[in-house]
Amino acid sequence: MINTVVWGTGNVGRAAIRAVDAHPALKLTAVLVHDPAKVGKDAGELAGLDVSLGVTATDDVDAVLAASPRAVVYAASGDVRFDGALADVVRAVGAGAVVVTPALYPLYDQRNAPPELRDPVLAAIKDGGGSLFVSGVDPGWGNDVLPVLVSGLGTTIDVIRCQEIFDYSTYEQPDSVRYLVGMGQPMDYDPPMLTTGVPTMVWGGQVRLIARALDVELDEIRETLSRRPLEETVTTRTMGEFEAGTQGAVRFEVQGVVDGEPRIIVEHVTRIHPSCAPDWPTPSSGDGAHRVIIEGRPRIEVTVEASDEGENRSAGGNATAVGRLVGAIDWLAGADPGLYDALDVPLRPAAGKLGRRRP
Repeated sequence: MINTVVWGTGNVGRAAIRAVDAHPALKLTAVLVHDPAKVGKDAGELAGLDVSLGVTATDDVDAVLAASPRAVVYAASGDVRFDGALADVVRAVGAGAVVVTPALYPLYDQRNAPPELRDPVLAAIKDGGGSLFVSGVDPGWGNDVLPVLVSGLGTTIDVIRCQEIFDYSTYEQPDSVRYLVGMGQPMDYDPPMLTTGVPTMVWGGQVRLIARALDVELDEIRETLSRRPLEETVTTRTMGEFEAGTQGAVRFEVQGVVDGEPRIIVEHVTRIHPSCAPDWPTPSSGDGAHRVIIEGRPRIEVTVEASDEGENRSAGGNATAVGRLVGAIDWLAGADPGLYDALDVPLRPAAGKLGRRRP
């Protein structure tokens, strides 16, 4: 069994605890938290399970890493504390752990990441013998391995479009939703996540991964952006009230241009309420969906809807993204130490999971 730590117990961390507990090759040995109120709580409670897992949460990072875990699922957010997240991950890799995380988005396409981000990780790998695999929660598989796989079914391809369609009212990260993305802010507010160049910084790596898989050269990466105000005040379950006239929906594209035309597109359509921008793409049902559209001959469209924690499709998206990361741990543990990306790490069948339930 591979001794595995889950570091962070928010939207991603809850799903990670459940995924590690369910994986036949992994053993949950520690859970790291930042909130003092969570210290001492059982991992099962923090993950929303009906059973005790016998692992109590701790904030003692030194003690957990000193125990030399073989793997770490780094589930703490990197949105508003990127430098801190990078330092944590480098520390875990330097301790010899296989680390999987969505927090360091510039390393989605690790081959083209800036040296100031890549070099500390490579130094930690050399010194400690650990590994790192970064994949997104938007989810990463929806913007890399799924479109690459589906592209192989086409005769000719004109455009590959990857869509995330998401209702933020179910998301329990108010700082990210209100201030990074700007939901509920005046329309003259400039959300940091939507600043020119930032979408490319976050999702451009996934565009480059698809281009690399299809063996095409990008001329450039472009961005488009549209925003819509709420027509009426709405109240959400997790984040309270959002006033009429404030930002209620965002739509942007990160476009990979080939021979002068947008050919590889990552598109996000996000709302704080379904009533806003109803003419934009919507999920077939529920709170969200991930969709790959291959424009060509034949035209191919694949939509993935996942639910978890009840019918919450935002949690389902997190869970599938986490499934990709956690499912890679045993492969990474058997591979050479290194810095890996989505084209390196295979997406494999769920061996040993069929019918598996906790007693």
